Amino acid sequence: MDRARVVIVGAGFGGYEAARAVSRHAPPGTDLVVLNPTDYFLYLPLLPEVAAGILDPRRVAVSLPATLPGVRLVLGEATNVDLDARRVEYVDPDGRPRTLSYDRLVLTVGSVNKLLPIPGVAEHAHGFRGIPEALYLRDHMTEQVELADATDDEDERRVRTTFVVVGAGYTGTEVAAQGVLYTDILAARHPRLAGHRPRWLLVDIAPRVLPELDERLSRAADGVLRERGVEVLTGTSVEEATMDGVRLTGGRFVPTRCLIWCVGVRPDPLVAVLGLPTVKGRLVVDEYLAVPGHPEVYACGDAAAVPDLTRPGEITPMTAQHATRQGRCVARNVLASYGHGRRRRYKHRDLGFVVDLGGFRAAANPLDVPLSGLPAHLVTRGYHLLSLPGNRVRTTTDWILDIVLARQSVQLGLVQPPEIPLETAAPVAASASH
Repeated sequence: MDRARVVIVGAGFGGYEAARAVSRHAPPGTDLVVLNPTDYFLYLPLLPEVAAGILDPRRVAVSLPATLPGVRLVLGEATNVDLDARRVEYVDPDGRPRTLSYDRLVLTVGSVNKLLPIPGVAEHAHGFRGIPEALYLRDHMTEQVELADATDDEDERRVRTTFVVVGAGYTGTEVAAQGVLYTDILAARHPRLAGHRPRWLLVDIAPRVLPELDERLSRAADGVLRERGVEVLTGTSVEEATMDGVRLTGGRFVPTRCLIWCVGVRPDPLVAVLGLPTVKGRLVVDEYLAVPGHPEVYACGDAAAVPDLTRPGEITPMTAQHATRQGRCVARNVLASYGHGRRRRYKHRDLGFVVDLGGFRAAANPLDVPLSGLPAHLVTRGYHLLSLPGNRVRTTTDWILDIVLARQSVQLGLVQPPEIPLETAAPVAASASH
């Protein structure tokens, strides 16, 4: 591997684990490069806690230079790959086009917001895929409650304190569960809003919340949401979004200034421009995570259609759990391609899922054992601490402070709506599924 150059595009769950594993086992002289738009790995599952004011945003942002010694970070966003010339084309933070050559390439570009052809959604909804969106949502919720307190118009007050979340998967469920607790705290600090509780709606076309999970866990999460006053509207979708609200199927119009889009994700647009075979928009790879016809190119995570050897004929779901393990597997196979060790097929069965519902409530099924309430909460917190590659002490400290101190609720004004348009939301490298 003398002077070999391994380029990893993307530093989400798959890319981060691949970089860490290659850096630990590669012989001296290996040039390991990570190309990523930011200098941090984003721990996406805890993002709802950032929006709810529980965690400082730095807790979910793990520094790449600090935790990946020996890895060269190149800041930029990949726009294309010249497979014949073995060169990655990208745009640097100054907007200048650049290229990066490689001997081995690992594509872990992840996913972006899934848009549906619904009038007004791209213009009036906000996604939830990164720190800027979480910070904006926290500011927006705080501002709307403060503006509701300032007005004497009851109709305006109702509009400003109505929040609509579309998508009852992991992200949408957690955003609604954490959000309703946060706005209740805000409202309690404004005496003029006494008796006027903020309204939350969770909308999904599916027949139940968390349709990916066991029905018992779905019922547990649904019960917590309804207990907190969230209106759970299943079998319902959005027909139109406007600056004044959202129209649901059946013609019902809900006046609101806050529409949060958590419908799902799609592979990063880079996959589509490569001209390589895809399945459901994901790049086709074999069981060794290599791209057929291009043995020097590998892919994993949300961007790759990885064969699921535990379910023949299917591909692995777009979850952080799979992306993390695929990153380790692809690192092993990259090293094996240079004669260092033996390559391995990717095979992993889900070990369970966790959903944080805020407070001391959660739903989890570790090793297929369904849990809810406090036991699920403890398992969920433990899982996140074990999965975080850094900032564990600081994260734990924030959790403890949230228990013993009043939650802070101020607008920071760091992110404005034009900076987070839904149709051009920045890519991340793994979905919110845990």
